[in-house]
Amino acid sequence: MPRKTDARANAIATAQRLFRIQGYTATGLTQIIAESGAPKGSFYFHFPRGKAQLAEEAIDHYVASRIAVLRNISADTAGDARKFIRQIFRTFAAEMVASDFQYGCLMQNLANELPALDAELTKRVARGFVDSTEVIAQHFRGCGFSPAHASSAASALVAALEGARTIARLERAPSVFKALAEVSVQRCSPPEQG
Repeated sequence: MPRKTDARANAIATAQRLFRIQGYTATGLTQIIAESGAPKGSFYFHFPRGKAQLAEEAIDHYVASRIAVLRNISADTAGDARKFIRQIFRTFAAEMVASDFQYGCLMQNLANELPALDAELTKRVARGFVDSTEVIAQHFRGCGFSPAHASSAASALVAALEGARTIARLERAPSVFKALAEVSVQRCSPPEQG
């Protein structure tokens, strides 16, 4: 039986994984509790508002992890927009391959179900996209992009990444990431790197 401190973390990790694979609506509390190994009483102790509260925390953890990955890539590719773009696509492609093309983006999956979600979940998903897009825009500004160009390039890159995940899941192949990386490099580089 998991320790109390593990039960909470296990429930969040399990919910995050299941939401990425099958979405919010298709994921029931019974499945989350069973797969996380948390006793039902412990689950409601940690998440008194149930599935909605668990989803909020899963989103927060997912966004924090995504931002950490983007910041690490940014630090490793400081000043180089092309390398940054290619590394992001390689990283996301590698994650898709490692999950056997099961994992979608938690935020994208939940965004697709927004009519079924409550206002707090909708707000957290939107904030997650804004915050992770801003990390990309900051990198582009550091590469000499104007603020407007950095913002639009970051938004386009996020949209391309989300689309790539969807196509890769359908095709069960990562080739779309490489293709979109090259198009993004051509379209997102500042003139002096073009």
